[in-house]
This record gives sequence, structure tokens and C-alpha cells, in this order.
Amino acid sequence: MSTQTLARPVAARPGFALALILTCQLMLMLDATVMNVALPRIRTDLGFTPAGLSWVMNAYTLVFGGLLLLGGRMGDLFGRRRMFLIGIAVFTVASLAGGLADSAGLLIGARILQGIGAAAAGPSTLALITSTITDQQARMRALALFSAMASSGFAIGLILGGFLTEWLTWRSVMFINVPLGLVVLACGSRYISEPARNRAPLDLVGAALATTGVASLVFGFIRAAEAGWGTATAMWPLASGAVLVVAFVVSQTRIANPMLPLRLFADRNRAAGYANFFLGPLSMMAAFFFMTQFLQEVSGYGALTTGFAFLPMAVGIFALSRLVPRLLPRTGPKPLAVTGTLMMAVGLWWLSSLSADSGYVPAILGPMVLLGVGAGLGFSPLNVLIMSTVPPSDAGAAGGVLQTMQQIGSTLGLALLVTVAGSGSRGLTGTDAVVAGATSAFAFAAGIVLLTFLVALTFRKPATTQ
Repeated sequence: MSTQTLARPVAARPGFALALILTCQLMLMLDATVMNVALPRIRTDLGFTPAGLSWVMNAYTLVFGGLLLLGGRMGDLFGRRRMFLIGIAVFTVASLAGGLADSAGLLIGARILQGIGAAAAGPSTLALITSTITDQQARMRALALFSAMASSGFAIGLILGGFLTEWLTWRSVMFINVPLGLVVLACGSRYISEPARNRAPLDLVGAALATTGVASLVFGFIRAAEAGWGTATAMWPLASGAVLVVAFVVSQTRIANPMLPLRLFADRNRAAGYANFFLGPLSMMAAFFFMTQFLQEVSGYGALTTGFAFLPMAVGIFALSRLVPRLLPRTGPKPLAVTGTLMMAVGLWWLSSLSADSGYVPAILGPMVLLGVGAGLGFSPLNVLIMSTVPPSDAGAAGGVLQTMQQIGSTLGLALLVTVAGSGSRGLTGTDAVVAGATSAFAFAAGIVLLTFLVALTFRKPATTQ
């Protein structure tokens, strides 16, 4: 059987195909945070317990992160466009079901189904961009736009979630995915090409080890944030997940067609890019999670105002995503990443000085701008570094690893930062506890960003100009 899947030519409309792919990516990233500001109303409407409410967010992250590597390899084997469209279909149906849910259990089930759809569609987005956009400079711009969607999607989710929750209902936060998903499904098969496939057999043992290992780690991080790092319900999943992941890596060295080609990490820039895609979301969770709490519980902001407070960050990321493709061929990744990560560190350290009397303009606006511009400079080049030199046969796996790093980084970041916040606020109550916990988390996150700075120092220019 031929390894090339015939598809409708799309060269005349690559821009429209890119718009469809970016719309998908934005949907997947939005759903990681879009429900944050709606959680109080969801709890009241569906009768969640305080502990159970966290699973509105964690159910999606757990399944999305746990199945990404499998989704990437299945895209390589069975067709990236096919897996992309199947994933979007599942995600759209799940969004409709979540909007109609009349109980806590049904909403959690819909969020799990959303995670399955996201894991099927997500890894193929990067591979489809590299196959649809053939011109090197245009591909760099497209990958930078993709990175902007991935980085700013969290902030845009808070803005959109605040608007929909304030003016409509929390259910509209789920329903908004339905028309977007239908548009992508209606146009995707016509305007998005199907790249050549790798017809090698699926590595079922590797798939089982990777999926259960990553899922165990993600679950352990979630339980650590809820119950503490010393509890058995957190430590056993973390320990077993680590063992399974090590077993998975070992298994990939012993088969001819691995699900995760370890050669992806042989390139120095690509390996560093993966590292920073793990560390960056880990540190940025402080800005999203704790700033949302600070603005609502200390500053007294409503859902809509809280969402718009993140607008400077989102604008900064988008603005830099347009500039980075022009700068990257001239400067290489190191100056951009070093400058960006230092700006992020300063922004987070600035937020660590917040008090109950801090106003938005003098104390929060500046850090938001620094975080937005810094993230745009520091992380927009990473998709280009990782995907521009990947062989077509490995594109789905490379995209799956990238997004797995991002999801696990976000989940680990939340677990770590919640623990740090709890230690910082011990013995305090009310707004004093919120302020002390948030500022401790911001200071810790600033230290994590310094690790991304050290990784950025290892980037080399030649790989970006090939």
C-alpha cells in the first residue's frame, strides 16, 4: 500500500488552512483556563464539593496530557488530517454535552471526553502546519503564530471566560466551542492536505507505557496539589509514573519504529526547546491561577474585569509573535530567549511584592506587560526550533512531545505553586492568606523562570537559519 494519502490540493489556500489549524489550537488551549473564572457559578449550579470542583480543570488536563504521545503517533500512522478531524469532532460533541450537563458527574465526563478529543487533534496541528506551509519563511511565521496561540491561549481563555460568564452563563463557556468546531470540521477536509504517512506498526507496548506513565504523573501532581506531597495518594502515582516513563524510554531504544524517536532530542536546540516548553508553562501558571484569585478575592473584581486584566499579557504575546519571525533569522534564538526569560523573571518578582492595597495600574499592569512581551520573545521561537528540522515521518511525534511537555509543565507548576502558596499562607485567613500565598507563589515562579534563562544560554544560531 502506498505511504502517500491522496488529498485535495490546497496550495491555493494555505492561509485559510492555517487559520483552521490555529482556530483548533486556540480552542484546545482556551479550555485549559476558560472555565477558571466560571468555577464559583459552576459550583453553585451543579452542587460541586470544594475538592470536587478542581476536577473541572484537572479532568481535562489529566486526559489531554496522558494521551498526547499516543495521539501524535496515531497521527503519523493513520493520517494526521484524519486524527485532527476525529479529535475536533469528539471535542465539539463533548463541549455540547458539557454545556448541557445537569450534574457534576456529567460535566466531569464531558471534560474527560474533551481531553480525549484534544489529545487526538493536538499533536497533528504542528505537523499539518509544516506540511501545508511549504515556504521556509512563511512556515516560520506560521509556527510563530502557533506559538502565540499556545502561549496566549491561557490568558485569552480567562478574558473570554470572564466575558461569557458575566454576560451570559457559564454554559456558554462550553457552547462557544461548538460553532468553531463545526467550521473546522466543515472546511478541514477540503482545505487541509493529508501528509504522507509512516505505515510502520503501532508500538502497543510503548503506547501503554507512555499513556499510563504520563497519566500517573499528571494524576500524582494533581493529588499533590490537593492533599500534599507527603500523602500516599500523591506519592504512589508519582513513583509508578516515573518507573513507567523510564520503562517507556528504555523500550524506545529496542524497537525499529518507536512511538517516540529519541533522535528528536539529539539536536541541541530542539532538546533545549523541549526543556523550556516544560519550564515556561510551569512558571506561568502562577500568573494565571494566583492572579485570578488575587483580583477576585482581594481586589474585588468581577469575572469580566478579571478577564480583561490579562489583556496586556495577551496583547504582548501576540505582538511579539508577529515580530519574532523577522528577528529570528537575524539574531538566532539565544538573544530573544535570554531577553524574554529575564523580562518574565522581573515581572513575576515584581508581583511578589503585591499587598492588599495594591492597585492595578501601579502594581499589576507593568508585570502583565513584562510577562506578555517576555513570553512572546522567550517562547515564540521554540516551535520553529523544534519543528523546522524534524523529518516529516516524525512530525506527529515531535508535536506530541512538545504539547506533552507543555501540559505536564502546567500541571506540575500548579501542584508546586499551590504547595508553596499553602506554606506561605499558613496560619493566616481571609485576604491576608490569599495575598501571602500568591506572593510566595510569584517569587517561587520567578526562580523557575531563571532556569529557562539558563537553558536559553545553550541555544545556537545555525539551526534557525538552515
